[in-house]
Amino acid sequence: MLTPPPSYRSSAPRRGTRSTPLLAGAVCLIALAGTALASAPAPAAETSSSAPVSWQPDLSRTGTDDVNVQYREGALRVRDGSVSPASLDRDGGYASAVLAAHRVDRPVNRVTVALDATVPAAASAEVDVRGRSADGAWTEWRSAATGAPTQLPRRVVDVQARLTLWNAEGGATAAVRGLTLTADDTGNVPAGPGMTAASAFSARVYATREGLVGHTTANGHVIRENDHFVALPSRRALSPAGSGQYSVQVCGPVRCETAPVWDVGPWNTHDDHWNPSAQREQWKDLPRGLPEAQAAYEDGYNGGRDEFGRQVANPAGIDLADGTFYNVGLDDNGWVTVTYLWTDSGGDTTSFPTWGTDVGVRQQATTASTRVANLPGPTTVRVRCQVHGQLVNHDGYSNDAWSYLPDYGGYVSNIFIDVADAWLPGVPTC
Repeated sequence: MLTPPPSYRSSAPRRGTRSTPLLAGAVCLIALAGTALASAPAPAAETSSSAPVSWQPDLSRTGTDDVNVQYREGALRVRDGSVSPASLDRDGGYASAVLAAHRVDRPVNRVTVALDATVPAAASAEVDVRGRSADGAWTEWRSAATGAPTQLPRRVVDVQARLTLWNAEGGATAAVRGLTLTADDTGNVPAGPGMTAASAFSARVYATREGLVGHTTANGHVIRENDHFVALPSRRALSPAGSGQYSVQVCGPVRCETAPVWDVGPWNTHDDHWNPSAQREQWKDLPRGLPEAQAAYEDGYNGGRDEFGRQVANPAGIDLADGTFYNVGLDDNGWVTVTYLWTDSGGDTTSFPTWGTDVGVRQQATTASTRVANLPGPTTVRVRCQVHGQLVNHDGYSNDAWSYLPDYGGYVSNIFIDVADAWLPGVPTC
């Protein structure tokens, strides 16, 4: 059994769903999934105190979520100055450190950072933060500048930071000696579940094939032949290694596939074009769903160049790994419909976090039916309805409830839905 990455070891996990009454004909879970526990902890209790809380993550503990980073002479640095995300086709050194999530003693919705770093010319050190609400759902990553509070979209009980380092090829790397985070509650975000009803945003975008077998993605994944993942031109929706915390559904000429976001690109690194214009990190004058590269290519926006000043040669807003590219029916670069599954604006589904790795999504509510998809790691899934199906036993838990995931076209055992209830609250029967 695989071991969950350090970022998710903050407390004892909740093991999916509690048991339902045992039925005859119990089956072993081995046919369903090979799993590793990696779940969100139970929610923190609210207190009456409104004082900010501060902490300093341990920068010396690098782990499986980290990319091309080393801790040397008391600071985090880029390890290899020739490594950059595969999809960007950009020279220079790149490193990323996903720091351990921190449990706060009460819900918060704002984070301020203070960075102790030496940043040479032509190098950079960026801090992003995100939060996990009591229901286990993560917000997007948000850029955090020293001394400038970063507002989160909802109250959260866990806060996590990510450091991203860049340097010119052959140039000096930034050296990060310390990071202090301070969280508080502004009182202006409604309390309650972070992701309830969800109708994720969709857009028609131009897709290119990433290829680059053997190269490393922005989250540290080494690209394999016939791989299944995507790259988007913003780090706001980059999933940690092995997880599907941010995933998209890509629909091409033949079929749709749901795949995790494991790389950054094409063209840009701060173009979260799936967000409303006012919330975009850059290019706020562009409409939602229009990638900057498409506007540059088709209309000469930004002088026809990307954020690095390169002349944009195609309107790509997404890169597809080879397996995903061919599976949706593309044989050349072309237009696809992309649904950004972590976004929400009302609908007929409810979002829940999952735990485990290589969790099988089945065509029917039984382990004997065809596996239509895998959840590579902890993933936020949209559930439309649930049924009583085949009883599944695992690790002392038994459950015959299965959830239908419309984005994957199949069912997953409720044991892998990371809530305490065997029958999901608020979700209708199929």
